Amino acid sequence: MSDEEHHFESKADAGASKTYPQQAGTIRKNGYIVIKGRPCKFWMHGSSKKVLEFYYDNLEQVVEVSTSKTGKHGHAKCHFVAIDIFNGKKLEDIVPSSHNCDVPHVNRTDYQLIDISEDGFVSLLTESGNTKDDLRLPTDESLLKQVKDGFQEGKDLVVSVMSAMGEEQINAIKDIGTKN
Repeated sequence: MSDEEHHFESKADAGASKTYPQQAGTIRKNGYIVIKGRPCKFWMHGSSKKVLEFYYDNLEQVVEVSTSKTGKHGHAKCHFVAIDIFNGKKLEDIVPSSHNCDVPHVNRTDYQLIDISEDGFVSLLTESGNTKDDLRLPTDESLLKQVKDGFQEGKDLVVSVMSAMGEEQINAIKDIGTKN
């Protein structure tokens, strides 16, 4: 046996799957689903001889719903229309209701904003008192403006970070007061 010491860094998600299977017919509105390898927020589906199609005026609002019957060859299908949670693109998939779909593990964590670097990265304070420096500013123009303006005004800001399938992104901001 060797007298050398070996140090291994432990990761909380080591060996953990980024998704889990769920039967298509049991996935509900406002849940999550993986479509074309992307984590998506799911709005609605049709099954049992109905397919619902949605047309979006913008990403938040369903403006029209039309119903059509599936083909005469029997199997109920689920038609998923969902929005990618990181880039906002609309994705669609049709899956037999008895088949499994991948559902992403989605987590939301709040961090206090400490600093914004010139290269577009943010410095965040974790619950344990450490810093997290690997996130970029949000890509959404409205959210980006809120973060930058609030920080320049000296406000205490808490950002909400959504993570799924190895990606992370700031997706909300809360003003918790003015810094002293």
